[in-house]
Amino acid sequence: MSADDDAEWLQWVTKQFESIAGEDKEIDLEEFKTALKVKESFFAERFFALFDSDESGTISLDELLKALNLLIHGNETDKLRFLFQVYDVDGSGSIDPDELRTVLKSCLRESAISLPEEKLDDLTLALFESADKDHSGSITFEELKEELERFPEVMENLTISAANWLKPPAHKKRSRRPRYLTPAYWHNNRSKLLFLGTYVGTNILLFVLATLRHAGAGGWVQVARGCGQCLNFNCTFIGVLMLRRYLSWLRATWVAKVLPLDQNVVFHQLVGYVVAALATIHTGAHVGNFARLAQTQACYSLWEYLFTTHPGIGWVGGSASVTGIILQLLITLMLLCSSTFVRRSGHFEVFYWTHLSYVPLWALLILHGPHFWKWFVVPGCLFVTEKIVGLAVSRIGGLSIVEINLLPSKVTHLVIKRPQSFHYKPGDYIYLNIPAIAAYEWHPFTISSAPEQQDTIWLHIRSLGQWTNRLYEYVRQPEPPGLALKRLTHSLRKKRCQKWMQVPAKSGGNHLFCNIKCYVDGPYGTPTRRIFTSEHAVLIGAGIGITPFASILQSIMYRYRMQKQNCPDCSYSWCETLKDDDMKLRKVDFIWINRDQKYFEWFVSLLTRLEMDQADEEPGGRFLEMHMYMTSALGKNDMKAIGLQMALDLLAKKEKKDSITGLRTRTQPGRPNWSKVFQKIAEENKGKVQVFFCGSPALAKVVKAHCEQFSFRFFKENF
Repeated sequence: MSADDDAEWLQWVTKQFESIAGEDKEIDLEEFKTALKVKESFFAERFFALFDSDESGTISLDELLKALNLLIHGNETDKLRFLFQVYDVDGSGSIDPDELRTVLKSCLRESAISLPEEKLDDLTLALFESADKDHSGSITFEELKEELERFPEVMENLTISAANWLKPPAHKKRSRRPRYLTPAYWHNNRSKLLFLGTYVGTNILLFVLATLRHAGAGGWVQVARGCGQCLNFNCTFIGVLMLRRYLSWLRATWVAKVLPLDQNVVFHQLVGYVVAALATIHTGAHVGNFARLAQTQACYSLWEYLFTTHPGIGWVGGSASVTGIILQLLITLMLLCSSTFVRRSGHFEVFYWTHLSYVPLWALLILHGPHFWKWFVVPGCLFVTEKIVGLAVSRIGGLSIVEINLLPSKVTHLVIKRPQSFHYKPGDYIYLNIPAIAAYEWHPFTISSAPEQQDTIWLHIRSLGQWTNRLYEYVRQPEPPGLALKRLTHSLRKKRCQKWMQVPAKSGGNHLFCNIKCYVDGPYGTPTRRIFTSEHAVLIGAGIGITPFASILQSIMYRYRMQKQNCPDCSYSWCETLKDDDMKLRKVDFIWINRDQKYFEWFVSLLTRLEMDQADEEPGGRFLEMHMYMTSALGKNDMKAIGLQMALDLLAKKEKKDSITGLRTRTQPGRPNWSKVFQKIAEENKGKVQVFFCGSPALAKVVKAHCEQFSFRFFKENF
């Protein structure tokens, strides 16, 4: 560290110290806990005791600087000595099993991991037996050092993560070129950029042609006519982008390679903003023209031009001005109610009902503009046809929800009886209507079951809005209508359901058999349909974003089992090279990121079955590799978690399963290091890599940026 960096660090620590210390310029235990943001008091007390070198009960600036200098700038031995002192609670110079158990228990709490007491004992014994080299019944500093040296990646950055507030903010080096000007960005977004260029060019061409056609009518009229012509195109095109059935069909054709069909919702939103802007300019230009006419001709006042049909402007009863004002209000209302704030704040119904204003909007546009119907006639027929087909499909014979499972974190697992005529592909989604919850509301949900599962459709619904919360509470009622079955009826239904459903057993009262009427509209395609044409697919799900991949993984492994061969003379099994015309996959990496340990329970039984399907190592490596991350757990290089992570590694190796999820795949603490993850994937050379993501928009941006660095194609669920 240079002298300038050292001076900056000293200045920063002094500033932070003064911000938390009291008037006495000393930090007591409570202030230390608050500043360090340590969840478990054990670590706060141990760190405080070691920082307080004079045992005065408070920490001075000099004591803080001395301790932090060791943790941030010290060598490995100094850091290990500090860690050993944290674990050596009684200061005897060695760590006994009870001390180690106390430390590991605090580590579990600090990482928000919940395990039974028996599992804690197993973790303690696994780490203690590994570290106690001489079997003396205690761990010395040298033994702990030897054990930690087996984890070199941990030793490189051993620190206290919560002490990062005492580090000066890093100075980020800005890239010389903006991300949007890099070759990787243009390569990965070429279809999107080509589409946007064509869209912008079309609007410019329409505007120019319209203004030239009215060159002698004045500037106000030229602007109004130019925007009006663009509105004819955009108000039609915005509906085309939501023709879900036609777009799902096009995804299976060569058109999907040319047009960015997977981003239809994003473009729909973009065109919506363009319509709002053009409408505002169009209205403003007409108002400016009417104000000019009111002053020069004096036939009608500005008020009459705007709010009456007396001037006779328009092709249907002179109603252009009146319909124009109503259209402007409708467009503004739809724009405001479709904002992210409204949709994500539990008021989806506001968005849903105001968005139905597109019906009167199009009707008013036909009355308002003399040429709009020419633009609308073909797309309008397609739109009406799609709606009629959707209504017919959804309403002909209602379906039944035959089973409900309430999962952790307010996730509702619905099992719907599948009609024979219902065909879908992995990753597709449907619109669901449950009259008992809301008679007229339809909400989109991804199908989490595989198409090969003939008799049922699975949906996993996270309670995030009003409708989903009402569904969860409806099921939680002591005896909801449709769930209060007689004992004999319940027993008979259970026997029948067991014949055609493979549903993981649920404990307690969260597993219910029922008969609730529902309607389904769909299925509709998503970007994940491209997975089967990929060579190396990377599936990244964050939280409930695993839902589309649950269906895909089941379908992939179904096809994998069809190709699996077994030797008749021994127990050896292998999988032949997949030769499915619809499936070019050579490797699948599945990455699931969860904040809470309980979230893994949503699909742990499915993932367990997938692991069992690959119990034998294939000659060319595993076809499917799973990677689990728990973001609430502290990383391996954190002093408050290193002991726990070492114990989890040792016990997982011994029991051949992870203590957190029960899977063979070890759950990694913290967030993925995307650079290392993608670097490893690139080095495997399994073919062209395509990354499919479903999760939060913030994480999507991070993943997409890393994909561009490695020239991986990136696809995101947008519905």
